[in-house]
Amino acid sequence: MPTVGVDKALLFEGLGHEYTTQEFDELCFQFGIELDEDTTEEVAGTDERPQLKIDIPANRYDLLCFEGILRALRVFLGLQEPPKYTLSQPKELLTMKLAPATARIRPYFAGAVLRNITFTQERYNNFIDFQDKIHQNLARQRTLVSIGTHDLDTIEAPFVYDALPPNDIKFAPLNHEEEFTGSGLMDLYETDRHLGRYLHIIRDSPVYPIIFDQQKRVLSMPPIINSNHSKIKLDTKNVFIDVTALDKTKLDIVISDLVAMFSEYCAEPFVVEPIRVVYPDGEEVITPNLDARETTVRVSYVNRCTGLDQDAEKIAGLLRRMGHGAQPSATDPDVVEVLVPVTRPDILHECDLMEDAAVAHGFDNLPKTFPTTNTVGGPLPINKLSDIIRHECAQAGWIEVLPLILCSHDENFAWMKRADDGKTAIVLENPKTSEYQIVRTSLLPGILKTIRENKKHALPIQVFEVSDVAFKDPTETQRMARNERHMAAIYSNKAAGFEVVHGLLDKLMMMLGVPRISREDAKAECGYYLQEADDPSFFPGRAAHIVLRAPSSSARGLDSTEDLKKALDGDARIGTLGVLHPDVLERFELAFPCSALEFNVEPFL
Repeated sequence: MPTVGVDKALLFEGLGHEYTTQEFDELCFQFGIELDEDTTEEVAGTDERPQLKIDIPANRYDLLCFEGILRALRVFLGLQEPPKYTLSQPKELLTMKLAPATARIRPYFAGAVLRNITFTQERYNNFIDFQDKIHQNLARQRTLVSIGTHDLDTIEAPFVYDALPPNDIKFAPLNHEEEFTGSGLMDLYETDRHLGRYLHIIRDSPVYPIIFDQQKRVLSMPPIINSNHSKIKLDTKNVFIDVTALDKTKLDIVISDLVAMFSEYCAEPFVVEPIRVVYPDGEEVITPNLDARETTVRVSYVNRCTGLDQDAEKIAGLLRRMGHGAQPSATDPDVVEVLVPVTRPDILHECDLMEDAAVAHGFDNLPKTFPTTNTVGGPLPINKLSDIIRHECAQAGWIEVLPLILCSHDENFAWMKRADDGKTAIVLENPKTSEYQIVRTSLLPGILKTIRENKKHALPIQVFEVSDVAFKDPTETQRMARNERHMAAIYSNKAAGFEVVHGLLDKLMMMLGVPRISREDAKAECGYYLQEADDPSFFPGRAAHIVLRAPSSSARGLDSTEDLKKALDGDARIGTLGVLHPDVLERFELAFPCSALEFNVEPFL
């Protein structure tokens, strides 16, 4: 959750009441935000003004500044009506023309003008801070959206948004008198603590975005820096705002929120001058769009979800407290017609309006009812069985590890000397790194990586894991995949220690009530035995399949696991144990021999 610091005295002055810290904390709770800190005691005896640091929901971008918080709380308390944002009608719209080259780097643009605005030092600071908060949150460190603000009286329309090679760009950046090329700016800000983190966004691009005015004076090079020529100051009266983006939806949110918050300080409050944006294909767009969105919410839905029993007029009143325009429908008593302000892009569905109504009513005031049915919670059988196995392993001196369920394709197959048939592993469509390409089909690679990262620990290393692997499964009509709970353990020492993992297997089977039997013993209805295996992950002649013979009463459990391969009639291979192949150890950079055990625990349910 973003944290916003606001001036305590100015906020309480705007609310018309001097709250105690406890009272304001309660007000924040009722509204759905949280008071994180009151710095009154911290700054006592200094020249700093006390601040209230408030945690804001991540989807409430309109609350990322003092103006938004004050306005929302005043509406919530009934001290003012929600403002209505409108566009002015100038004789001639300012025009921004986009060059075709902008499609190669940041293709979307929006702009607006705040006419006859009056800044104080506090308002100016809030204006800059709000842009920083937007850049850090919604704009994802300026990668998706970036904002530039300019003194309109120092530049001339029409404007041009283009994309040029770095060495064809030259201007004096903000707070500098010397001119730099695009490449020179990269060198200039390489060590800058604030701007250096944004250079990677365009550095490797063959062209950099650039905005000119009619006289070819540079306004900004988004998303890095504005021009010093058009710098805004406290005495700036007309502010031109440019917003460039990769995401059209976020572009609209940013320009709307910015002008909605600070048009309050214009000579005509909440009136914004639009501009005309001309795209390379000839499309013309007037920005910003400040129209409220029309939607509806059912009274019965709100009452059912909250436990209330309110009529349409009461529900409309609750929504008005949250900044919406709302009134009962003239044709349907179960419907409230709602106008969602442009500052509330978080309202996506009827349930969001229901939540706002519940907040306005007060969650503490919602009726409390007992459920009509009594239920007792409990662990799933597979989880309970897994915990039993974990406890037994821990009591035997083994240490549990928890590797990630995603791994690379090579770790799961090539490093384990196993072939990929293309029908087993679930592959990620867009992995962010080569380390997370597939969902693991075995627990052993993750445990081997854990041992590799803990080679400094004293020998022996004996670790285990009880967790899920996943497989493609065409019989699963909805997911086309299934999870399978496995248990795996690896013992690493100067000697392979096959007998150690064999002993762990025997202990677990004894705990599970599964006796050791002979393969040829036809009279034994239930038990397990080992069968020689030819598994490339293990040393030749040092591997065995774990074969489970289950009574007919447990056949249902076996049917739930499609990967069980029948070794004999009524017998099923559930796992493998043995000494890992030296090639496997070499790929995982392990110097000592290892013995491993892995089996499916689901047949024991």
